[in-house]
Amino acid sequence: MMKRIAMTTMMATAATWLTAQTVNYPATMKDNTVDEYFGQKVPDPYRWLEDDRSEQTAQWVEAQNAVTNAYLSRLPQRSKLQKRLTEVANYGKVGTPFWRHGHWYQYRNNGLQNQSVLYTMDELNGEQRVFLDPNTLSADGTVALKSMAFSHDGKHCAYAISRSGSDWMEIYVMDVATRQLTADHIEWCKFSGPQWYKDGFFYSAYDAPEQGKEFSNVNEVQKIYYHKLGTAQKDDVLFYQNPVQPKRFYGVDVTDDETMMFLYESGAGAGNNLFVRDLRQEGSQFIQMTNDMECQYSPVENIGDKIYIFTNYGAAKNRLMVADIRKPGVQDWQELVGETDDVLEDVSFANGKMVLTYSKDACNHVYVYDLQGKRLCEVPLPGVGSVGFSSRKERPECFLTFTSFTQPGTIYQYDMAQNQCQPFAEPKVNFRLSDFQTEQLFFESKDGTRIPMFITYKKGLKRNGRNPVYLYGYGGFNISLPPSFSAMRIPFLESGGIYAQVNLRGGSEYGEEWHLAGTKMQKQNVFDDFIGAAEYLIAQRYTSKDKIAIVGGSNGGLLVGACMTQRPDLFRVAIPQVGVMDMLRYHKFTIGWNWASDYGTSEDSAEMFEYLRGYSPLHNLKPGTSYPATLVTTADHDDRVVPAHSFKFAATLQACNDGTYPTLIRIDTKAGHGGGKPLSKVIEEQADIYGFIMHHLGMKLKK
Repeated sequence: MMKRIAMTTMMATAATWLTAQTVNYPATMKDNTVDEYFGQKVPDPYRWLEDDRSEQTAQWVEAQNAVTNAYLSRLPQRSKLQKRLTEVANYGKVGTPFWRHGHWYQYRNNGLQNQSVLYTMDELNGEQRVFLDPNTLSADGTVALKSMAFSHDGKHCAYAISRSGSDWMEIYVMDVATRQLTADHIEWCKFSGPQWYKDGFFYSAYDAPEQGKEFSNVNEVQKIYYHKLGTAQKDDVLFYQNPVQPKRFYGVDVTDDETMMFLYESGAGAGNNLFVRDLRQEGSQFIQMTNDMECQYSPVENIGDKIYIFTNYGAAKNRLMVADIRKPGVQDWQELVGETDDVLEDVSFANGKMVLTYSKDACNHVYVYDLQGKRLCEVPLPGVGSVGFSSRKERPECFLTFTSFTQPGTIYQYDMAQNQCQPFAEPKVNFRLSDFQTEQLFFESKDGTRIPMFITYKKGLKRNGRNPVYLYGYGGFNISLPPSFSAMRIPFLESGGIYAQVNLRGGSEYGEEWHLAGTKMQKQNVFDDFIGAAEYLIAQRYTSKDKIAIVGGSNGGLLVGACMTQRPDLFRVAIPQVGVMDMLRYHKFTIGWNWASDYGTSEDSAEMFEYLRGYSPLHNLKPGTSYPATLVTTADHDDRVVPAHSFKFAATLQACNDGTYPTLIRIDTKAGHGGGKPLSKVIEEQADIYGFIMHHLGMKLKK
């Protein structure tokens, strides 16, 4: 169906800085590559940039970064902004305490550490001792701790790390008593943490990739292995694989009491299949519990023969069901807590009770239930925001983390008997949170759908149509955007800006129907919602089209790319971060195929191909168009959304832009899709982004 014609020309380089608004971009070569979809030919002249390890691409990256760095370094407020961002980031941050095998553990960051440190305590609020410090694993903080698990006897801790932001992980094992590493070392693990069983653990991995293509090739045939402590990885036992479905994900989970094992299969829809094995029965085999990969099935706890399962099966806004391992098929499950008007987001067990977290208009509410599914009370929260609950079924201690747009993550201890929350750890920030306020607005999208949006700003704001706006969204993959705090926003807010966060269709804010309304042939709804948010803020005189910057990452980068190509007149600044920009070829790299449940692919049908081409950011850039000031961001180790998306989009944008605003690309090194990025790199990147935004929105940095 697809044909490729080889590259025929060469790249020219060199760039010079001219003025603050005029940039001499590197001349990017074009080749004669053409693909054919259902009889229609589509040129792809920058296909060569997909080879992110070639010398030619390396030269292009160097030339582009030289131009971008020169531009950003001359922004008049850039250095002062980086200093202020460092100041506001410099406050102590703590994680929720958790109990394992007679000890308490807690993550802490003293303010400017690149990675948070895991401490251990013999008792709550006791003396803290360093258990694992990821900052010691690399000189520049680019090694991040991704997951960890204690063996069920408490003697060992297996932890997974990633390097330079890659999704590839390595697993190491530590002796808990001595804090010394064992000889165990696992490589090429991905989307899987260690799952302990007896004297070893299970993990999911791929065969070692071809050298030079570690961060771009499609990942196929994920395998589950069992690793026995003290042995080499080459001797690990292959536990499960399914070559018939090479692109699906497989992983296992073992309950803490080692009575049950679950096998998960995903990657062929929006959900997963679930299998269970009774480990109490010698020689037992997996029994399939479900057969619908469009629904989500997540075991959250087991008590005796009962399995408590969080699911959207038969409930678009989710419900809690109970299965019996003796008759585990979904047809025999019993509903424990049914679907409500609000979206069930999380279930925890604590001290013989259940704690359920719901979302109403993208804000959390928390309730306590008994084990028979009866609601007992609502947990009093300190305000309107987001909650993360932490507990164990056998322990009386309960903790919750509360955050909002104007409150950093604060730890509260919850007294279930008294139904009271008491502050346990409150961050001491060095800026005035009381200066800011948040309100929630609702507006109608293009088709009349009611869309929520949060706006946060400095008190005393006047609706005069001249306020700068940082408009942020995501809109995909059943992911919601609840209230959250980021110190990086503070200088922008201090300087009179409005942070606006839109709860677009495609997310999970109102359940699965809301999600599906922003997928496949309904994807345009997401862009209409985002454009509608900007138009609403203009109509209500919060701002004007010359004062709006749009920002989003990953699927949100696609959002920004689509909106700036559909409505280049509506925004002054666009920041597409690690975006999915080539909707015709996204499924051909690493795990891009897994996004087909939301997007569809160009190979599905002629109709799907036409729909994707109709909004694909790369394919909707038009020569002679004046585009917003644009800073595309990506990274050399991004193996989630490969940098080729951003490379090809930036090259095409520079060729098409007929306006006076710069269209630049910032390509980070030793960084990936964003997860685990060291704080020093975060501050550098945010200084560049906010410096670019504030310059082009005509803002002056204030405290």
